Amino acid sequence: MLAVILALVSAIGYGASDFAAGLASRTASVIQVTLLACLAATAAMLAVLPLAASHRPSGAALAWGAAAGASGTLGGIALYLGFRYAAFSVAAPLSAVGTAGFSVLAGLLWGERPSALALVGIALALPAIVGVSISAGGDKAAQETGGPSRPAAGVAAGLIAGACFALLLIGLDRAGSRSGLWPAAAAEVAELAVAVAAAAVTRNLRLPRGRPGRLAVIAGVAGAAGTLFYFYAAHDGLLAVVAVLTSLYPASTIVLARVVLGERLTVLRLAGLSLAGACVALIAAGGAG
Repeated sequence: MLAVILALVSAIGYGASDFAAGLASRTASVIQVTLLACLAATAAMLAVLPLAASHRPSGAALAWGAAAGASGTLGGIALYLGFRYAAFSVAAPLSAVGTAGFSVLAGLLWGERPSALALVGIALALPAIVGVSISAGGDKAAQETGGPSRPAAGVAAGLIAGACFALLLIGLDRAGSRSGLWPAAAAEVAELAVAVAAAAVTRNLRLPRGRPGRLAVIAGVAGAAGTLFYFYAAHDGLLAVVAVLTSLYPASTIVLARVVLGERLTVLRLAGLSLAGACVALIAAGGAG
C-alpha cells in the first residue's frame, strides 16, 4: 500500500511539473525553461540528500541514475515542444501511455508477476491515461501562442517523450535501493548536464526571467519531488505497478489546466478519471509488491 501512495504522490509532482514547464515554454525558450528547471531540481535534490544517509554508492547505481536522468531531460524537452505546438492533451497522454507501456514490458521481461487484480488495474490504466487527457480543441495551444497548430509535431513529441520517460523510470528502478538517494541525485545532475549541453549547443544559456522563470523553478522543484517519491515507490513495489501509477500524471496536469486555463472536462476526460480511480483501487487491493 505504501508503494501505491508514493507512486500517486510522484504522479502529482510530475503532473504539476509538466504543467508549469508547459506554461513557461509557451512564452520562453524551451531550452531556457529546461535549463532553469533542471537547476532548481538539482538544488532541491542535493538539499535533501544529506537527510538520507547511506553507504557509499556503487558505480552501477550511479550509472543507472545518470542514464535515467539524461533520458528524463531529453523526454522533458520533447514534451515541452509538444506542449508548445499542440494542446496539452495531445502530447501528454501519448507520453504517459508510452511511459507506462514500456515500463510494464520491462518489468514483465525481468520476471515480475503482478497479481491478477493488479494486472486488471494496469490494463485499465492505459485507457484511463488517454481519457483524462483527450483534447477538447486541437488549436487551443496555437491560439494561446499566436503560432500555427501542429498536431503531428505534438504526436511525435509525445511518443519520443514516452520512450525517454520510460528509460527514466526503468533506470531509477534498476539503480537499486542500497545507495540511498545517490542514484536520484545522480539523475538530477545528469539532467542538468544534458540541459547545459543543449543550451550551449543552441547558444541559449540565458535563464528565463519574470513569470516564465518562476514557473520553471516550480517545474523543477515539483519534478524533483516526483523523482524522489517514485524512487522510493519503485523499491517498495513492482516496476510494472508503480510505473503505471506514476504514469497517471496527466490527470493532475489536466486538473491544473482546468483550474488555471479553463480547459473543459469533457465526458471522455471524466470517464478517464473514473477509470483511473478504478485502476488505483484494483492495484491497491491486488498489492503493489
